[in-house]
Amino acid sequence: MTGLRIDRLLPEDFLASALREDARAGLTASPKSLPPKWFYDATGSALFDKITELPEYYPTNAERAILRSAAGEIAAASQARTLVELGSGSSDKTRLLLDALRQAGTLHSYIPVDVSEAALAAAARGLLAEYPGLSIHALVSDFDRRLGLPEAGEANSPRMLAFLGSTIGNMVPAERAEFLARSRAELRAGDTLLLGTDLVKDPATLVAAYDDTAGVTAAFNKNVLAVLNAELGADFDLDAFEHVALWDPRAEWIEMRLRSAFTQRVRLPAIDLTVEFGAGEEMRTEISAKFRREGVQAELAAAGFTLRSWWTDPKGLFGLSLSTPA
Repeated sequence: MTGLRIDRLLPEDFLASALREDARAGLTASPKSLPPKWFYDATGSALFDKITELPEYYPTNAERAILRSAAGEIAAASQARTLVELGSGSSDKTRLLLDALRQAGTLHSYIPVDVSEAALAAAARGLLAEYPGLSIHALVSDFDRRLGLPEAGEANSPRMLAFLGSTIGNMVPAERAEFLARSRAELRAGDTLLLGTDLVKDPATLVAAYDDTAGVTAAFNKNVLAVLNAELGADFDLDAFEHVALWDPRAEWIEMRLRSAFTQRVRLPAIDLTVEFGAGEEMRTEISAKFRREGVQAELAAAGFTLRSWWTDPKGLFGLSLSTPA
């Protein structure tokens, strides 16, 4: 069967409810924090697209370079009939994989997974025009909590689960372990996992990628406050917070934070919450873990995967791995 099918695996009020829960939990914690998923309203998504075009921000181009050179090998190794992509968004880099699978003669279907039904529908319409005969079964789901993949069958197996962009780096180690274990539980013999991981490198390059001179990343970071203002009636003054990006050498991750410029009180009427910020107090908005091949292999093995292939870009900035259920 060809064409588009969209299944909603989330309740209608999921995003609003999740935002309220995350805001209350994060703003009452010590230290304060907010999950990076809330950067991405329409404004945040547009800002991130600008970030990917900045000279300092290497991950997107590095991963795309790997896919351009290795997509044929990936298609041949996976023999995938179905490409499943987590956090698919605009499905931009996806086309390199779809082209390779089509050229290999195995491509049958595409399953994009994203929390935004609008983004899924828009991306799917574009893909259907470019890939006549492709079956697209989009899932509105939050992969942080569940995948909910359709049962594997003769028509759609083997499947390749793609998790690109080093989005896995936004998770702390325990969250990564849980995510990989859940992914392994949904995959069968013959399926594969394609995982993008940004690699450890010199701190100056890393910090510059998250603190660009044009200030785009700073605007992106502050946009989480704009989301809280719009959705929860909060009265955050974006100019009262400073963007901070730093490298934690022990954890080997970048942290993005928002630093309060002075003592202030913020109200969030929708969740009946008032929050005090001290002068200089910092709230974490994102971690972006960086990886080494041996660490990736060990985390995959702990979740029940065997790393089969490993690719990097010519500068060794980014790693892409293909693994199979052990």
